[in-house]
Amino acid sequence: MIDVPRTRAVLGGIALTLLIGPGLRASEPIAPEQFEPLHRTILPTPEEERWLQVPWQTSLWVARRKAAAEGKPILLWEMDGNPLGCT
Repeated sequence: MIDVPRTRAVLGGIALTLLIGPGLRASEPIAPEQFEPLHRTILPTPEEERWLQVPWQTSLWVARRKAAAEGKPILLWEMDGNPLGCT
């Protein structure tokens, strides 16, 4: 069975690429001395990575038991679709 909305999205992306693509050009590579400052700029700060310090549970059952024992709520962070990106 053909997924019509997905097919339309793919065909639209191809059409957009064909229309815009010829006008695009690759950017110049960065100089070696520019790499470190740029790399530091895009790395997450420790403040932005605080969520990694949370002792996440991968089992909902374990999380429910622990939350009940500690009198705490549960934050359910879930995603449907391809693990490489929501599709």
